[in-house]
Amino acid sequence: MEKRIGTFYGVSVGPGDPELMTLQAVRRLENCPVIAAPQTPKGGMLALEIAKGAVELSGKTILPLRFAMSLDPAVQKAAHIEAARAVKEYLDAGQDVAMLNLGDVSVYATFGYLQEILEAEGCKTVMLPGVTSFCAVAARLNTSLTGIDTPLHIVPGGCGALEECLAQPGAKVLMKSGRQLPGVLAALERRGLLERSALVSNCGLPGEQVYADLSAFPRKQDAGYFATIIV
Repeated sequence: MEKRIGTFYGVSVGPGDPELMTLQAVRRLENCPVIAAPQTPKGGMLALEIAKGAVELSGKTILPLRFAMSLDPAVQKAAHIEAARAVKEYLDAGQDVAMLNLGDVSVYATFGYLQEILEAEGCKTVMLPGVTSFCAVAARLNTSLTGIDTPLHIVPGGCGALEECLAQPGAKVLMKSGRQLPGVLAALERRGLLERSALVSNCGLPGEQVYADLSAFPRKQDAGYFATIIV
């Protein structure tokens, strides 16, 4: 009899509000015996806390995954390999593993790095889509991101080509802007875009901050890591 190998699922949990999780995500988590969740150095597992707001996870194996915050590619890769190895132990034992991902699993998600490693080793992977942070932010601001014929640009706040991006037509979404906020605000000010820009931090989470006009944003205030700007 052929040995069963588990499937590695990337499950999107949305930006913060458990009510934004899809039925597909909820059912997959209900059926998966192993739940893998990114864990901060201080032990926090935000994606797991969000999922617990929608799914009963008691009795399941919780697998913490620790990823390096270093900007060194070699350090990051080593962390991805170690996490993939931990996941594979359960897959090899015939158990499905669901990895929780904030927002959508296809947008700036760590799942993709583990997916590449595990697929190279013959493992089956499946992605379950979810609500992206910037779509939740647009809804929170009660604004549309596009017209029928306008483009949408999605870039990290620390992008080296930020000035060029801001010069493009259409709306711009600046993700992961918290740590780069002083430089981003300066770039927006140089182009006269502060009044046409909005920021939401911790969308759908405790401590949510909403600034519909960035010209009123206190320059010395920390917006936190989960800050998204829409221009």
